[in-house]
Amino acid sequence: VESRDLSLEPGDMKTGPEPRIFSLARMLLGLMLLLAPLPFGAVYTWAWASITILALLVLFLWMLGSLQVGRLRIGYSPLYVPVALFLALGVAQLWLHQTLTPFATKESLLKLATYLVLSFVVIQLFADSPVENWRRVGIAVVAFGFIFSFLSILQFFWNPIRIVWVGHDLATPFGPYVNRDHYSGLMELVIPISASYVLSRPKHDPLNGILWFGVLVPLVSLLLTGSRGGFISVLVEIAILGCVVIWRNPLPGRRMRIAFTGLALVVVAAVFFWLVPAYVLTRLATVNSYVPATSDGNRPALWRNSLGILRDHPLVGAGMGSFVTVYPPHQTEVSDLITEHAHNDYVEALTETGLLGGVVILALLVLFIMITFRSLRAQLKREPGWIQLGAGISCCGSMVHSFVDFNLHIPANAAWFAFCAGLASLSGRATPSRSEATGVHRS
Repeated sequence: VESRDLSLEPGDMKTGPEPRIFSLARMLLGLMLLLAPLPFGAVYTWAWASITILALLVLFLWMLGSLQVGRLRIGYSPLYVPVALFLALGVAQLWLHQTLTPFATKESLLKLATYLVLSFVVIQLFADSPVENWRRVGIAVVAFGFIFSFLSILQFFWNPIRIVWVGHDLATPFGPYVNRDHYSGLMELVIPISASYVLSRPKHDPLNGILWFGVLVPLVSLLLTGSRGGFISVLVEIAILGCVVIWRNPLPGRRMRIAFTGLALVVVAAVFFWLVPAYVLTRLATVNSYVPATSDGNRPALWRNSLGILRDHPLVGAGMGSFVTVYPPHQTEVSDLITEHAHNDYVEALTETGLLGGVVILALLVLFIMITFRSLRAQLKREPGWIQLGAGISCCGSMVHSFVDFNLHIPANAAWFAFCAGLASLSGRATPSRSEATGVHRS
């Protein structure tokens, strides 16, 4: 991320401590992320519209804070370019009447713009931010993951087919999510940030044991979902984090900590497999022969049928948000259910945006991975760099899960993804903490 200064009053720059309005903006951003999953992942119109309104309010507060200090410092990320091109493609679909469902395309553009605003404002609020603010992010994510997953586990053992505030049974709920796969998609975004934050802490801190417990409880809750896509994704995340800690970590002592962490994971897994209901084990046991299925058929057939839409609309697709409308003529399996998504975010994106959209998405993914994992040795010398690493790994896990599900179409999960992407695309810069500024260093 590059920072560009746009002086509002060149002759009257204000200096001093950070305005409180920036802290208010961060608090509002955090509150939105913490509450977004509660209304079933914010799938209702009022819920995702609330995310849009709050994202704009956070952006407004950041602008007011910039006016207050007399300087507009914009953190620029290379990711802006492909995301802007993707938005422009959707606008062109509307303008040139290349979408089969204009209303759905407008809704998709509004949601995509919301996630772009979220990532943008995260970059602005945390670029050159004091280390204390990054620590607050780490603590908040650990606390949220622990409380949210602990309550979800209690609900699971109380009644595995019931959400507490819903008065009837559901097919596959977990926590506040109607679909347990989407709950696991949220945990995939929370766990790596939590783990990376704990790894960034001094190794002899007595709170580390409690914090590690706060990391392991969300992991157990993910396993309890029986989500095979979630299980594979979290294994990928653990593998990436382990490789980075072993091979790219510039600080001494953390390799031993990762060994103890691995031992703790083995213990947790043993307890989990001892306590877990049999049907969860049955689902996880099929990972090696996983033929993903939906309620109306199997996913491979759904993907093949969906690609028929791409053959009919190869260049710019059928229009953003149009999948549910254009899929029925291509459906080969008899079903009385409506297929709303392709259960593969990449296939669905291709059907809706065509080859042009596919090229943009591929460029975005490659660019994101390059930004996230470049200069890790220098980045991991600072605490913010560890949290950024966790955020980048979170996005990688979510992108793996997207091959077999549609987590990025769940507004709460997409908002968390945008938050993680914003953190990961920063360069790791942070102003020194008070202890560092006075010469007192953490070890």
